[in-house]
Amino acid sequence: MLEILDTTLRDGEQTNGVAFSAHEKKAIARLLIKELNVDRIEIASARVSDGEFEAVRGITSWAAQAGCLDRIEILGFVDSGKSLAWIRDAGGRMMNLLCKGSLRHLTEQLKKRPEEHFSDIAGQVELATQMGIGVNVYLEDWSNGMKNSPDYVFNLVEAIIPLNISRFMLPDTLGILTPDVTYDFCCEMRRRFPQARFDFHAHNDYDLAVANVYSAIRAGVNGIHVTINGLGERAGNASLSSAVAIIHDQLGMKTNIKEDKINHVSKVVETYSGIHISPNQPVIGENVFTQCAGVHADGDSKNNLYCNALVPERFGRTREYALGKTSGNANIRKNLELLGIDLDEESMRKVTQRVIELGDKKEQVTQEDLPYIVSDVLRYDIVDKIKILNYSLSLTQGLKPVATLKIEIGGKEYEETATGDGQYDAFVRALRKIYKSLGRKFPMLTNYAVSIPPGGRTDAFVQTIISWNHDGVDFKTRGLDADQMEAAIKATIKMLNKIESGN
Repeated sequence: MLEILDTTLRDGEQTNGVAFSAHEKKAIARLLIKELNVDRIEIASARVSDGEFEAVRGITSWAAQAGCLDRIEILGFVDSGKSLAWIRDAGGRMMNLLCKGSLRHLTEQLKKRPEEHFSDIAGQVELATQMGIGVNVYLEDWSNGMKNSPDYVFNLVEAIIPLNISRFMLPDTLGILTPDVTYDFCCEMRRRFPQARFDFHAHNDYDLAVANVYSAIRAGVNGIHVTINGLGERAGNASLSSAVAIIHDQLGMKTNIKEDKINHVSKVVETYSGIHISPNQPVIGENVFTQCAGVHADGDSKNNLYCNALVPERFGRTREYALGKTSGNANIRKNLELLGIDLDEESMRKVTQRVIELGDKKEQVTQEDLPYIVSDVLRYDIVDKIKILNYSLSLTQGLKPVATLKIEIGGKEYEETATGDGQYDAFVRALRKIYKSLGRKFPMLTNYAVSIPPGGRTDAFVQTIISWNHDGVDFKTRGLDADQMEAAIKATIKMLNKIESGN
């Protein structure tokens, strides 16, 4: 069984612009251990700040009560016991001791001789043992050490391997390794020190972190280090989602990770970190389980010709079929099936043609748009239970924007006026007034995104995508119009009718 250490809360927080609050760190720690079932988590660096101390103490207190304190690790330094005291007082029981894994780092940063450093490490390990704290050792800049000063690396490990050290952690600190070199270096460590437990810690500067993890595992390391969504210093670390998929599928090995929880944890970390997941990032990207070409959707209907082992259900997701100019009948039929709409071949031809026309205009067609397209093309009547009858928006310099609207709900008309920080805000406040007067719950707006097709024309369509949360359910609605406000209002009306219909 391969061990997985997640360092989102330590190395991941070194991502530029990322700073988790104490509450967020505790929430992520609980998700990593109790939901995702990561073997170990590295949660902080010692002596960073008073705030970090309190955050660590909150996690260790929870972990002690939950019976998983042995899975919590904290980075410490060779600093005459200061890190150890900090870790002990914060409730930690495992230190990941940062040592110098290359001769250049030792001589130019610490300005010490190897023998002095080896002695200092031994002193820290001995003190940790006396304090009841376990020790793993990071060989910082190990990859450059193996490349430029291998004798120093071997002498270091030889000197400290008799000590009470649980794991030797091999970081590619500057992300310089390639898969072949990773394999060779890890094999050499395993050959020389077969009694040691090794972890491999990859960085992604050349976009090779996951590939290097693959090679390190093939070479026989006992554990790997990852982060959620690949967060980390500079270009980040190896992404947990990609690494786990490769371990399970390409290497045929087992981990304790619960695959079906990966997507949920990734989304939570995305929210807390503010670092958006790339739409095409494997396993967790928004688009990676979306078929765009019609021939692919057709193949999926014929014994899954275009599917691989990465089926979305493994990761708590579902396959989707994009709608646009490359869509064929198969893509559209898949989406219509999910909506419970059955069309004959001639109707399908007309709907397909309209979707392609919209795609040619760079418009993004969604599954939720299909009923409206079907209604438009085939002249079906889709009766909205909620309609905007009239609205007026005013914007005057020096005054707050004002919105007045008249809305029909279930055949009855309601009218309200409100001010807001912007025209759309005023419009939504007027809507909220109406819903409040009816004793109805109004959804929470969680995100608002505006885009236009490439070209920058002043007459371009504006696409507004609004994210909502209603009764704990997250969903999105989209509006398309030449006017940004009109597009936002259309998206809002779609949201109201979606809730009203119970879809």
